[in-house]
Amino acid sequence: MNGASSKFQVPSSKQAPDLKWPGSKFGIWNLEFGISRHRAFTLVELLVVIAVIGILAALILPALNQGKASAQRTVCTGNLRQLGIATRLYWEDNRGNGFKQWSSNTNNGRVWWFGWLEGAAAAEGQRKFDLSAGVLFPYLQGSDVRLCPSPVWASAQFKPKATSVVFSYGCNSYLFAANNQPAVNVNRITRPTETALFADTAQINNFQTEDLAENPMLEEWYLLSVETNQPAASYYPNGHFRHSGKASVVFGDGHVGREKMLPGSLDQRLPNQLVGQLRPEILQP
Repeated sequence: MNGASSKFQVPSSKQAPDLKWPGSKFGIWNLEFGISRHRAFTLVELLVVIAVIGILAALILPALNQGKASAQRTVCTGNLRQLGIATRLYWEDNRGNGFKQWSSNTNNGRVWWFGWLEGAAAAEGQRKFDLSAGVLFPYLQGSDVRLCPSPVWASAQFKPKATSVVFSYGCNSYLFAANNQPAVNVNRITRPTETALFADTAQINNFQTEDLAENPMLEEWYLLSVETNQPAASYYPNGHFRHSGKASVVFGDGHVGREKMLPGSLDQRLPNQLVGQLRPEILQP
């Protein structure tokens, strides 16, 4: 037994060899003390790592932004397609007659085609609204198709009409008549594949207050019309080309397309907001 125990006796610290980790270039593992000693990165190495991370970020971020913009366009396309379907159902229930741009003034506000919006009795940005009063509300089954997910609504240059964004799209004023005009029948649409029903809309406001005269703001606009008097001070186009310089449009046959701005029609009051004129031929049936 004594011989066996001496055979397996653990050597003292003085006898234990100082073992090094094999093949280690950067550090030494000492079994006696159980610690690792590594050399630190040099400043040059750290700068190289930072530069590589910066290059990778520059390559990846544009792709991520493009993906996000593509997703926003997809949601917007779906919204407009549902508005087109709801309009066709409305036509079927109303002998082919279109709805009016607005129907009545009530409760200190106006019932527009999209719903009730409080009037001038309340300050802009604080007005109430009720979408359930809109003519298409029964066909949309409460789905929230009114909002384009574009980041433009978070811009410091955006002036809300109500407590939040009410409606991101406008209807074609040549198909959906004013309150004092007879309803337009769907039979007037002779080119459904080339006639717009709804599109991305907005307007530049520089006329409502003295402050806006010096600092114009972007605001919602709920109608599409042809505005071709570009040199005039009264020129206020309403197409909004917020998706990489293009506007989403749903046509009479139900398909959704993307339209470029009519050349020379950009509203120069806020050129960065890309408000301009859609092609007149897709608005007039």
